[in-house]
Amino acid sequence: MSRAGNVFYQDELAGIISENEDGYYFQYDEFYLQKDNAKAISLTIPLKKEVYFSKTLFPFFDGLIPEGWLLNIAVENWKLNQRDRMGLLLTVCGDCIGAVSVRAIKQGNDE
Repeated sequence: MSRAGNVFYQDELAGIISENEDGYYFQYDEFYLQKDNAKAISLTIPLKKEVYFSKTLFPFFDGLIPEGWLLNIAVENWKLNQRDRMGLLLTVCGDCIGAVSVRAIKQGNDE
């Protein structure tokens, strides 16, 4: 099973984060990279064409997930597993505080 999300920087599509059985991937969008005003989503994920890969969720994205009581509310309301970091990211980070947000890409015919 693979899951993915569109990563937006100030409401502009900046790239895609995805997960499969091997780990996590992030790649900047080709058109985003061509923009004169393109900015990296994080200092730890500078602008480049090549795909980033990690066995664990990238710390920057993990940091977008709420903590404490807010995380507890999300886990209870959406019946999520607190250890499913990608599931949390795709479910609760569509409207984050700050410039970056992540919106799940629906699998199947309803994209």
